[in-house]
Amino acid sequence: MTSQRKPVVIVTGASKGIGLAVTRILLESLGSIVVAISRTRTPEIVQLLKTHASTFFSIECSVTDTTGLTQAIESVQKAHKHIDGLILNAGVMEPLGRIDSADVDSWKSHFDVNFFSLLTALKTCLPALRKSEFGGKIVFVSSGAAVGGTAAWGAYNASKAAMNSLCRTLAQEEPDVVSIALRPGMVDTGMQETLRSTGAAHMKEQDHARFTEAYSSGKLVKPEDSGHVIAALAVKADKSLSGQFVSWDSEQCADYRRT
Repeated sequence: MTSQRKPVVIVTGASKGIGLAVTRILLESLGSIVVAISRTRTPEIVQLLKTHASTFFSIECSVTDTTGLTQAIESVQKAHKHIDGLILNAGVMEPLGRIDSADVDSWKSHFDVNFFSLLTALKTCLPALRKSEFGGKIVFVSSGAAVGGTAAWGAYNASKAAMNSLCRTLAQEEPDVVSIALRPGMVDTGMQETLRSTGAAHMKEQDHARFTEAYSSGKLVKPEDSGHVIAALAVKADKSLSGQFVSWDSEQCADYRRT
């Protein structure tokens, strides 16, 4: 028998970009209860709190604060009695630069955000996800960088590759939870703006030109497009996708794209 309650979905890094788009879609198109976890409460989040007062909740917390993130997730379980979906979207690109001049502490800080925070969230959410009558879902917001090797992106390439590996392993360990790593494409977000404005100082000329050309020619993906796939996977992903790294515009995700 299908549950009549709304699925409860946690979204990290929900205050802007892909995370904000995903949050809106979950609320407005997929009938979910959404708990946003982000470092700041942006005007967009404040507006969503007003328009979706009974189904949207916001917790201000850095994902690198292990105690704070654990307590935030535990509070979701206590308040809503369920956690059905987890979207691990929070992430950073910095530092940019060659490996031969890498600042090790900066790389460690990067991994605190892009990788170790995932472990905190997973350890805290998994007991509830295993029990979800919808079938627990986890979407890791990954990147083509996970399988690429763009110069000057060493930390980002490595952390996204580690994310994908974590997703694959989790799928083997947790057969009752669907775990998917998704490549959202070259999305029109603040991260792209940063690459265009500061990337030239670190990246190969041809690599930087690829991003500036994608922007100027209107080829960047809208956050709402790949965001719809992420949101839909978080509530209705098929078990056959578990452990896979898929692109938002792939055939495997055709049923989850907006029409």
